[in-house]
Amino acid sequence: QVQLVESGGGLVQAGGSLRLSCAASGNIFRVNVMAWYRQAPGKQRELVAESREGGYTNYVDSVKGRFTISRDNAKNTVYLQMNSLKPEDTAVYYCNARSGFARYWGQGTQVTVSS
Repeated sequence: QVQLVESGGGLVQAGGSLRLSCAASGNIFRVNVMAWYRQAPGKQRELVAESREGGYTNYVDSVKGRFTISRDNAKNTVYLQMNSLKPEDTAVYYCNARSGFARYWGQGTQVTVSS
């Protein structure tokens, strides 16, 4: 089992920045992918960014150039730096860890961007 705890959400004006953190604990040695998803009201949950073993990262087109995912393996923490935020970035953001076929989720943190 892997436990994930997110923090760092909040209310920010358009153009502002936020950094989300996700602290992982448990059987983290089996985790090979860490990712951030988001879900806006009335919409499906979507992948925002992912970080794979070896340093590979991937982003949804709508956040490329604005968001950066990073990992601190010493702290078992993954971050999502979000810059130039837009109202359409408003959503609940979820941390996700993958270990083989297993998927683990955090409780989510609300990000609200005002225009």
